[in-house]
Amino acid sequence: MSVKAVTHLNRSLWSLVSGGLTSPRGFKAAGITAGLKASGKADLALLLAPGKAVCTGVFTKSVTRAACIDLAIQRLQLTGGNVRAVLINSGQANACTGNRGLVDTLKVTEVLAGLLGLEIDQVLMCSTGVIGVPIPVQKLLLALPLLVKGLDDMGGNQAAQAILTTDLVDKQIAVEAELGGRVVRIGGMAKGSGMIHPDMATMLGYITCDAGIPSADWSSMVTRAIDCSFNAITVDGDTSTNDAVIAFAAGPPLDRNYWGALESGLVQVAQFLAKAIARDGEGANCLLEIKVDGASTDQEARCIARAICGSSLVKTAIHGCDPNWGRIVAAAGRSGVAFQLEDLDLWIGDCKLLESGNSLPFDQKEVVTYMRNRMRGRYLIDDCVTIKLVVGSGQGLGISWGCDLSDQYIRINADYTT
Repeated sequence: MSVKAVTHLNRSLWSLVSGGLTSPRGFKAAGITAGLKASGKADLALLLAPGKAVCTGVFTKSVTRAACIDLAIQRLQLTGGNVRAVLINSGQANACTGNRGLVDTLKVTEVLAGLLGLEIDQVLMCSTGVIGVPIPVQKLLLALPLLVKGLDDMGGNQAAQAILTTDLVDKQIAVEAELGGRVVRIGGMAKGSGMIHPDMATMLGYITCDAGIPSADWSSMVTRAIDCSFNAITVDGDTSTNDAVIAFAAGPPLDRNYWGALESGLVQVAQFLAKAIARDGEGANCLLEIKVDGASTDQEARCIARAICGSSLVKTAIHGCDPNWGRIVAAAGRSGVAFQLEDLDLWIGDCKLLESGNSLPFDQKEVVTYMRNRMRGRYLIDDCVTIKLVVGSGQGLGISWGCDLSDQYIRINADYTT
């Protein structure tokens, strides 16, 4: 697990272990430099699941999605989730490249399937990088034998490094718990820093688990976990052409009585990775957490939370350590969820600024200090700037994570391809 991305984990049942993606038994991974990036950094990764694995995925809803996304969806449906391997290249999104994007993906997965002794439909491919730029496919093909040779049950760290683009840190985690008289492990890795506003952005996530779960039930678990993790983050409001979260389960069948416990671990892993992406947002200085309570449903609460978290005015106020609560209320009001202004209570940290829709006197210096103390230490401490909004008396609860918006974000993206 990356030390720099450490965040809070509920240790009541699941405890942290080393190994990342390959901590669960039977999984292997590799990461190498194939020469796809001008930087010379690692740029090609491979994850291999054991036999009888079940696989599911949640993908971008963009109509300009990359060919590899369409192909992954087709192969998961065709095989009923009987997928064994995922290849990930970084540097080129291979999206909006015409027919070449599909042809290259088909060729690469065909060659890789042969090297692994798998059927072609058991191999998926994900790409990340600059949109409109094709993969230097000959370089990639020449690197595949070395990549396959490097597969190892300790290869999670190399794979996590190879999928990065503008990320400043890798994002990995592994946890374990005793379920049904045996130890079960869940591992994961992710990448993403900019173009993050998933609607399942150059965001990719991978999860492994060494418990056997029927395909349909595993798919439902993963979808629910993603709804309250990867689909609850935002950095800049832009959804990518290549978003994907792919999850494998493989191992001895787990008794149904323990499925709830397993899902709690899955949620913790997914939320850890999602928050690590938000914490590593391009040009960001802090993690932002929005909690909304009292809505009619959890979905409505999450909708309000994400509207606040994605507001440029809120994000710039956080960057400036400005307790301008009016921006928070305004963002909530345009979320599309109905509530009454007179029902609103609002806190920044432990300081209450609004009660029943009316402003309260508060120590502005105290709130400014609270926010300032959470800047510049985003990889070293568990703290984040927390905003809580109560919108009524309903049972709906939702959380969203994001980051502040700085002038550095503009510089990074203004110069991205030049």
